[in-house]
Amino acid sequence: MRAVTEPGDDVDAIVAAWHRERPDLDLTPLHVLSRVTRLAKRLDLARRDAFAGFDLESWEFDVLSALRRAGAPYRLSPSQLIEATLVTSGTMTNRVDRLQERGLVLRLPSPRDGRGVLVELTAAGAAAVDGALTALLARERALLAGLSAAQQEQLSAALRELSTALP
Repeated sequence: MRAVTEPGDDVDAIVAAWHRERPDLDLTPLHVLSRVTRLAKRLDLARRDAFAGFDLESWEFDVLSALRRAGAPYRLSPSQLIEATLVTSGTMTNRVDRLQERGLVLRLPSPRDGRGVLVELTAAGAAAVDGALTALLARERALLAGLSAAQQEQLSAALRELSTALP
């Protein structure tokens, strides 16, 4: 990638400054991955704003949406929730406890194993996650409004390729 002399965005300014200070380095990864990092931070803020109207934190949305995506009867084992949300067992236990206290999920005995449990989405949990998803999609559409449908498809394909290539 070329060195940028007139910054077009904050990453261009960062890369230009590094190029000035360390012209000996190939700064190509910064052009892509610094933008991904900064976009992730902005997306996180947009997600928080979208979820706030439904009194949800991002982690709550993650757990509730995993249950909602499971389809009726909207139940998953804790291990399935851990896999879907990429958190530890202890973290998931804490999250389910907190969601249960709020009436958004229930713990049910597993019909297959008397010691196991299933986590089930309540009607209140379904209403919260459905509303939050609608708000999130509106915000995400606004964030992507500057890209054409074709550009969005290209970006999605490139990010998918990068994601699947990572260990």
